Amino acid sequence: MTKPPDKSKLVRKLRCAVYTRKSSEEGLEQEFNSLHAQREACEAYIASQRSEGWVLVRDQYDDGGISGGTLDRPGLQRLLEDIEDGLVEVVVVYKIDRLSRSLADFAKLVEVFDRNGVTFVSVTQSFNTTTSMGRLTLNILLSFAQFEREVTAERIRDKVAASRKKGIWMGGVPPFGYRVENRKLVVDEEHAAHVRWIFARFLEIGSCTELAREVGTRGLRTPRGNRIDKKYIYRMLSNRAYIGEAVHKGDSYPGEHHAIIDRELWDKVHAILQESPRKRAARTRADTPALLKGLLYGPDGAAFSPTHTRKAGRLYRYYVSQTVLKHGAASCPIGRVPAGEIEAAVIEQLRAVFRQPEIVAGTWKAARVQYGEITEADARAALIRLDPLWDDLFPAEQARIVALLVERVEIVTEGLNVRLRMDGLAGLAREITADIGAAA
Repeated sequence: MTKPPDKSKLVRKLRCAVYTRKSSEEGLEQEFNSLHAQREACEAYIASQRSEGWVLVRDQYDDGGISGGTLDRPGLQRLLEDIEDGLVEVVVVYKIDRLSRSLADFAKLVEVFDRNGVTFVSVTQSFNTTTSMGRLTLNILLSFAQFEREVTAERIRDKVAASRKKGIWMGGVPPFGYRVENRKLVVDEEHAAHVRWIFARFLEIGSCTELAREVGTRGLRTPRGNRIDKKYIYRMLSNRAYIGEAVHKGDSYPGEHHAIIDRELWDKVHAILQESPRKRAARTRADTPALLKGLLYGPDGAAFSPTHTRKAGRLYRYYVSQTVLKHGAASCPIGRVPAGEIEAAVIEQLRAVFRQPEIVAGTWKAARVQYGEITEADARAALIRLDPLWDDLFPAEQARIVALLVERVEIVTEGLNVRLRMDGLAGLAREITADIGAAA
């Protein structure tokens, strides 16, 4: 007769999860790497505790190439989720620093373990967190692990600082105009030409905003394919790598790489940058009047923005489509128009409108409603009077009148479509009529 099992000897099964981690990716491609070695040792330890009811769970929790100074690790996060779901009762690691090198982070993990009744075991440092002695040992070991991590970080920072002072490139994204070969910066002549043009062009116009528009018109992009905006240009103009220097914590040292910009051009550009941005913007606007700013639109409905360039000391003004600035020259059939020509065309249409009887009649009606008694003859005289006076007006006054009279200018395949503001015409007629009365 078979004896029934002794219930007093039954052991509760404990589901054990193995967690492995390696800080660097070096060696992970090998058939048997550090993660495999950690797992093998942990699985052997779990097998030795089979009499205590330890059972290995199927899921693997591995983090390769991730520092122990953070808890943001995929494998660790999956382990914590399974702990919260009650799927794990014992966490086994090769060494405690595989789980965390930070005392503060480890305290958070222990809190999760305690809340879910999970025991933590280190294979090479025999203790568990269910006893007060185990907790004391854990805190001591973690303190040394964090000390080791901080000392290593200080050593790395000192090495980087010493290398920077020697002008050695220490990694990261290379500046626009350079590429990395054998861990050194090398001038990329194709992009370096664009860098030289950007510096020289800024020296001519003195505006990162205007320069960004021109860069967009040329279709230039960052090495990652992103649009070059005015912030990116400002960082380029302030990057001392372009004059062959390496910077560490605000101090500059001669670099190993060759310069793209000569020191004379750099100094001229930074003499401009030291000016107040507001003063530079005001000067740019004063030097480049734009009568149709905010009024001009292309065939696709996109607005046109004013821009300019200087060649041989001569100023050339244009209006450029926003579509072209965002998507390149091929994105719009009419991407750029000369400012002088299109402004003259709009002014000519305005002058022709002033001479049309139906426009004068409409203006008179609008003016009579808004401004009281004013005869049609007065309105006609006011608008006709504006024609010969136009060329004698200051640019600011011309821009004010255009903004008052014009609601929208559309560039179409047949030419220009100028949409007028009737209320603006009426207001202008009233102003000129009042001036006539005052002069009389």
